[in-house]
Amino acid sequence: MNFLSQLLRGIAFVPALVSGMEGLFASKSGAEKKDAAMSFLQNALAMTDAVAAREIVQPEKFKEGISKIIDGTVQCLNASTWAKVSPQPPAVRHVPE
Repeated sequence: MNFLSQLLRGIAFVPALVSGMEGLFASKSGAEKKDAAMSFLQNALAMTDAVAAREIVQPEKFKEGISKIIDGTVQCLNASTWAKVSPQPPAVRHVPE
């Protein structure tokens, strides 16, 4: 599979991955969830094979880019209805005396 199609397949998978990691590691910190997502995504993309085939010539920059994609996905999901909205306290009504 060529590099571009493999990368696009991985990017398309990120929202589901982030959501799954949130469910699996709900009690963990954001950094721990991101590390788990990065590890899983690296394996899913077979990044080691791409590095060996010289399709990825700067692995650290590639990992940094994937990291930014995960951060952006989390930001988008947290800004959407996916995020759990904390209940608003009941409004206090002022009763005239």
